[in-house]
Amino acid sequence: MNKKNVLVVATSRKTRGGISAVVNAYAGTAFWENWHCCWLETHSDKSRLQSLWCFIRSFFQFLWFLPGCNIVHLHLSDPVSAMRKTFFFIPAWIFRKNIIIHFHAASAQVTIDGPLSLLYRFLFSNANRVIVLSEFWKDLIEKKIGKSVVITVVYNPCNLLAPNPALLSIEKQRYVLFAGTLNARKGYSDLIRAFGNVSLNFPDWKLLIAGNGEIQAGKDLVKKLQLEKNVEFTGWISGKEKDEIFYRASVFCLPSYAEGFPMSVLDAMNYSIPVITTQIEGLTEEFSNNTDLLLFKAGDIEELSDKLQVLIKDIELRKKISSNASRILTEKFSLKIITDKMDAIYKSLV
Repeated sequence: MNKKNVLVVATSRKTRGGISAVVNAYAGTAFWENWHCCWLETHSDKSRLQSLWCFIRSFFQFLWFLPGCNIVHLHLSDPVSAMRKTFFFIPAWIFRKNIIIHFHAASAQVTIDGPLSLLYRFLFSNANRVIVLSEFWKDLIEKKIGKSVVITVVYNPCNLLAPNPALLSIEKQRYVLFAGTLNARKGYSDLIRAFGNVSLNFPDWKLLIAGNGEIQAGKDLVKKLQLEKNVEFTGWISGKEKDEIFYRASVFCLPSYAEGFPMSVLDAMNYSIPVITTQIEGLTEEFSNNTDLLLFKAGDIEELSDKLQVLIKDIELRKKISSNASRILTEKFSLKIITDKMDAIYKSLV
């Protein structure tokens, strides 16, 4: 194989988000080395100048490596991401390279049904393969764009934690954990309001919010609801700090309004935390309500309050749900299973 056999075009490995988490998971495997993958970072979540430099540098690296590669693997999501990747798609298309579009979008309304729907149609129709995160997205793209698009469903991978007696012995504490970017789509304000209801009955429980984004807006809401003693913001966490916070959490909640296939939920399940989340299509294909997780309608604060109290009150239910979810992770989402699927896709193209 050529030295740079697969050009993987995605956001920076240090960007805080789902795509970087997915590509980072692949990058640490033998699959990545066997295919001589080269990660070209097109975006940074730091300053605009750094992000622009990241794009320019990667584009010229891409042009340098393109003639000798076999596969161009483009990871994209929202319209801005799609426009960036189009600069890489066009040369690969002209050189007749095998192109994979890996679609991570959370919402159809701003992507294939949005103002740039024609761009998505062009990209999907001319790619050799489109990878989506659930059967829901496969059916939707076939309906909107046509069955001529070659689509494969590949779930996001979960790098299963190796047993660590020191960490496994950590005692669970009385807090609900949210982890992710704080913005309107993630529904963090709904969780704060719901937890305000819960704290009336369970004043010894806390809500821990780990992530970047609208932290000040979150703190203002907490102050308005007089929840300063019950809600804590940690900022973005990683490494040992993340391990300790996740292992100690008793409940994980993602009250999101739209997701592709949330890595944060898989992450929580990996740490054996029972999950409460909204009715996200990809999750409901593999995880059952009241058995593997608890689901509620996005935006329904009263229902979320009820779900939180159900898990807070019932430790045995928490253990049952986390155990069931962990089993499904092992059977269908392990990094080995997912990289084997990706390996088969690469082989089918070359």
